[in-house]
Amino acid sequence: MSSAEWNEDGEEVLLLVDGFNLLWRAAFGFPAVIRNPSGIDVTAIFAFFALLRSSCRTLNTPVECVVCFDGEDGLQSRQASDSEYKQNRVDVDLSPLDWLDDIKKGLDVIGVGWVESCAHEADDVIATLVNRSAGRPRSILSMDKDFYQLIDDEVTVLNTVKKRSRAIVNRTEVVDRFGVEPRQWCDFRALMGDPSDNIPGVRGIGKIRAARILANGLTLEEARAAGRLVGAAGATAEQMWDKVLTWRQMIRFQIDIDLPTLPQRTPVDAAYLPLAAAVVNTLGLWR
Repeated sequence: MSSAEWNEDGEEVLLLVDGFNLLWRAAFGFPAVIRNPSGIDVTAIFAFFALLRSSCRTLNTPVECVVCFDGEDGLQSRQASDSEYKQNRVDVDLSPLDWLDDIKKGLDVIGVGWVESCAHEADDVIATLVNRSAGRPRSILSMDKDFYQLIDDEVTVLNTVKKRSRAIVNRTEVVDRFGVEPRQWCDFRALMGDPSDNIPGVRGIGKIRAARILANGLTLEEARAAGRLVGAAGATAEQMWDKVLTWRQMIRFQIDIDLPTLPQRTPVDAAYLPLAAAVVNTLGLWR
């Protein structure tokens, strides 16, 4: 789906950026290592601003861009429900976070807003901003499929890892690829699991079976009442029903958290965003 097909009127789009998702992609997925004249590896910060600029340009329309970061204590509420939540990431290389302060300074320099909430993940910050910005086109820059739960006629997900013609993910693509509506996403993932967040799902239930259980737009509770939890996998789901509901709640984003700031409708002309090298130089890191 092209940007022109999605936003035919060329209306200003609120682009909400999953900041850590973009930073990790910049640090570990950029096609080249960037070193400054002193030989210091500045790939993470250089690529962050290069990818941000490219993503804004992909939408081919006026953009208000807000980068959302995870709070220091953002995992606590979900880990209180399940201590295994994201525990598969304990050995992750956290060195890209060393660039976080400079990235925030760089965003200030180029006029791109950023926001974080100490007690929440960026997912909940983004979901809250989506909820509070109804009535205008919104797009979420992230490779995280859990943002599919927010997709509707006004909201898309932008994944620029995909080729340009398929970078914008809308409702039709979710239904065609997974067999469920975006509003069913949390039910779907609770059944089939989400390895990236260390949510195992129900043994024996994969993508196809989960979609069959939820066919015709049913919730978990409605599917259970309709007698769709059958066979060995269905019996397993029954035995661990409370756990399945807990997983769904963990996957579901909060849409009403308190935020220190809200988007101020200050559009960014993507065509004139500085090149990444210029941002890094302005920050005094290119020497």
